[in-house]
Amino acid sequence: MAHADEPRAKANRLAGETSPYLLAHAHNPVDWYPWGLEALSRAAELDRPIFLSIGYAACHWCHVMERESFEDEALAAYLNAHFVPIKVDREERPDLDGVYMSAVQAMTGQGGWPLSVFLAPDGRPFYGGTYFPPAPRHGLPGFGQVLAGVHEAWRERRSEIAQTGAAVVAQLAEARGLGDFAQSVPPVEVLAGASASIDAGFDEANGGWGRAPKFPQPMAIEFVLRRHVSTGDPRPLAIAQRSLDRMADGGVRDQLGGGFHRYSTDARWLVPHFEQMLYDNAQLARAYLHAWQLTGHHLYRDVVVGVLDFLLRELRTPGGGFAASLDADTGGVEGATFTWLLGEVRENLGDAAPLFEAAYGVTEEGNWEGVTILSRVRSDAELGDRFGMAPGVVAERLAAARAALFTARSARPQPARDDKVLAAWNGLAIAALAEASRALDAGAPDLRDCAAAYLAAAVAAAEDVIGGLRVGPGRLRRSWKDGRATADGVLEDSADLAEGLLALYEATGDERWFVASVDLAEGILARFADPAGGFHDTADDAEDLVVRPRDLQDNATPSGSAMATTVLLRLGALSGEPRYRAAAERALAGVGPSLARYPTAFAQWLCALETAHQGIAEVAIVGEPEDARSLVRAASRPYGPFRVLAVSAAPAASAVALMRDRFAMHGRPTAFVCRDFACRQPVHEPEALEALLVGT
Repeated sequence: MAHADEPRAKANRLAGETSPYLLAHAHNPVDWYPWGLEALSRAAELDRPIFLSIGYAACHWCHVMERESFEDEALAAYLNAHFVPIKVDREERPDLDGVYMSAVQAMTGQGGWPLSVFLAPDGRPFYGGTYFPPAPRHGLPGFGQVLAGVHEAWRERRSEIAQTGAAVVAQLAEARGLGDFAQSVPPVEVLAGASASIDAGFDEANGGWGRAPKFPQPMAIEFVLRRHVSTGDPRPLAIAQRSLDRMADGGVRDQLGGGFHRYSTDARWLVPHFEQMLYDNAQLARAYLHAWQLTGHHLYRDVVVGVLDFLLRELRTPGGGFAASLDADTGGVEGATFTWLLGEVRENLGDAAPLFEAAYGVTEEGNWEGVTILSRVRSDAELGDRFGMAPGVVAERLAAARAALFTARSARPQPARDDKVLAAWNGLAIAALAEASRALDAGAPDLRDCAAAYLAAAVAAAEDVIGGLRVGPGRLRRSWKDGRATADGVLEDSADLAEGLLALYEATGDERWFVASVDLAEGILARFADPAGGFHDTADDAEDLVVRPRDLQDNATPSGSAMATTVLLRLGALSGEPRYRAAAERALAGVGPSLARYPTAFAQWLCALETAHQGIAEVAIVGEPEDARSLVRAASRPYGPFRVLAVSAAPAASAVALMRDRFAMHGRPTAFVCRDFACRQPVHEPEALEALLVGT
């Protein structure tokens, strides 16, 4: 294995890429190819199998496998001699990752990253796994053994490999099929059944769902919040609050920096996997925002501000878009930036240390491998009793202590950042920033400066993403870095960005964002829609893979199909375009059986189905921006999952169909509220508008 003080190998073909993950492998002794015609043709020409390695920059075990195997000269030499090695960044090519992850799961029953797959030159997978150690351990074969075994099989048992590859591809093709589409949207009873299943699987003690490792699942939280609004049942809200409270107090949240780590390795949210992803933080910011709007609890508002400040401070790129992630490791040590020794806390806080230690569980022995991961273990009231302080004083002193420790932590080495700007993930971030700017401006007068900063950041990100990644009407590239756009956009890119632009339109009233969202929706219908119903993950003119990807399940991010359905329902209400609602309903008709059976895996679909059944309240406000501000705030203050907002001073010239035929009554700013093809009496006063919006 090469050591840090030895000269690096000469650059391989990855040196010409922009992905930080691929560039990190550009000096491996492995003769890596990027995915493309050159590599596939080379495999066919040499009659060699392909070794496909898929990972991403913030993946801890991807780094481990690189250090152990891809920098090992002997393993690299064998790999180069008998295979065509291809390295893929899963965040740039989710279509490839989806196909070959499904293949490995079909072959082995499990998946994850790094993803290690062996393919015939035509792309058919015949063997795979995830992390392989350099030598056998923990029941895993050594990577050298795997390579030797595959090479021997390729030479001696080619017919078996061909049969395996054909069987896997057939299984993938069958799995992506939806069978016969239902003729209508799943009935409302599906929502009640899914809610009951989510309740049955809920971890009452710790919040969330499942055992270790435990993931935040913001889409499931969003669904139960909507169920509370739809039904008035307090139980879904209690489920959401328990989950949000425990995550906010846990080590999975960076108690100093405000962002969330990827997931917890234990069931109690204490020990995270330390990578920080743009998509997690964007979705969690919205979940906490909605909980604050429903409950008024300041903890949730503070979490929103902490998460969004983290995005602006740590992930914003010079162009305005947001970087993909921060690494789990610092200098090869997982979590090194974020953990503390007792002596470090005392050195930095002095007399304030005892209060902080009691609040955040700092001890001599630590709570993880001899160090302490900060988590909130006592409330302000409990600390006030222990230290003889008013709770308000406790809060002030803890805030000062957090600031001091954050300053000290900032002087440490920091995790590497993956600077590529992804269309889909930026769409989620734009939506969070834009919606938070509206809600905070309306409901938190003390945070209006923050709200303005978040809105400015959302606008800058939208301009950066569209300027860098839009390549024609309804067409996007996926990734932008170093002045280059790479990879064709997939369904989630168009859907998530359309969602973000729609939220930005509602926050600004600037119709260019509505027009851009409609453009993406038209592209979805033209290039991704299946005539039988639903959507494909890749466009009709995308690269041919062994199967055309179609992953309906929500994973760490919403499935492209579920988000497209959500956006089309909302755009249908604003635009009056019946094709949008019809396409959304056809997509919902295809997933009905899965929703109640696997609710946490289809939570964004459940949110869309709830919207389809509830209907959408249409709010149109006529007036100059400053004059109509009080009405806009009234429409933005309460949580409104089943509501769209349009604002214009010149409704006759508006691009938004909802604004047409509206007018300012008596020369005053006027709000119109319509729902289920019926309109209420127009109103001028904010209080009257809020009364009309109850339950929407």
